[in-house]
Amino acid sequence: MCIDYITDRGPVRAIDHVSLDLERGEFLGVAGESGSGKSTLAQGIMRILPPPAVITGGEAIFEGRDILTLDEEELRKLRWSRMSMVFQSAMDALNPVITIGEQITDTMHAHGDMSARAARDRAAELLEMVGIPGDRLDAYAHQLSGGMRQRVGIAIALALEPTLLILDEPTTALDVIVEREILEEIRGLQRKLGFAVIFITHDLARMLQFSDRVAVFYAGRMAEIGPAEELRTSPRHPYTQGLLRAFPSVHGSTVEMFSIPGTPPSLRNPPAGCRFHPRCPVAVELCSKVSPELKQIGPGHSAACHLAK
Repeated sequence: MCIDYITDRGPVRAIDHVSLDLERGEFLGVAGESGSGKSTLAQGIMRILPPPAVITGGEAIFEGRDILTLDEEELRKLRWSRMSMVFQSAMDALNPVITIGEQITDTMHAHGDMSARAARDRAAELLEMVGIPGDRLDAYAHQLSGGMRQRVGIAIALALEPTLLILDEPTTALDVIVEREILEEIRGLQRKLGFAVIFITHDLARMLQFSDRVAVFYAGRMAEIGPAEELRTSPRHPYTQGLLRAFPSVHGSTVEMFSIPGTPPSLRNPPAGCRFHPRCPVAVELCSKVSPELKQIGPGHSAACHLAK
């Protein structure tokens, strides 16, 4: 898939020929610094990209259909019934002037013929499922804590039992204890209900705790993808290695941390060759001239690096 942002000075490619596959019931993490294209990819899959973003190439096959060819009515039927999304800021995603119960039941009424009583009972069941007492149905978003609001967003996303749930940094601005509780809740529900998850975050260390596989993005391209445990213990791309060294370990002895020097490149004018080479500690002359292909370096493990073996 390719996604461009159309500007007065020409298109800026935010997603550059990215290819991903996802198995039913899999928990796939997508990591990378801010601006690497993670959220743009998620919005592209859902076909909810705001202007001036445009999908300019590729396909997105979901349950045998190319999402990019569907019209608005087909997309309306697909969203939330077969694929849904939990957004980064729950307060922005929830309507402040209606109760959370109304927001959950509205989703069910929009996609099916369910009585008001049945919908309300289902809404209470969903709240209980994500750890909120069912009697909070008549509460408004501002009456709930940040963690509870995020749980409401998850309940709405799961209301119609979709087969794909996209989490776009769902625990941003929450404390680490609440963050872990919510992610454990999602992981437990995913194992119980069998839906697939795309989990987007800049926190690679947290992602490795919960994901089956992890894809690492850099400047609109995929740098590395592989089993979570393998990326944790033996990452092959220098960028993945740098991200891991930038996070403290919560177990074992204290290890000195390092930051990746410099900043991500401008997507308006990215560097030639490997986009990471200006910041890479092991780059060679080839890296500045030839863009590396994403190549397989082990079972289910690929990296876009000339030096990866």
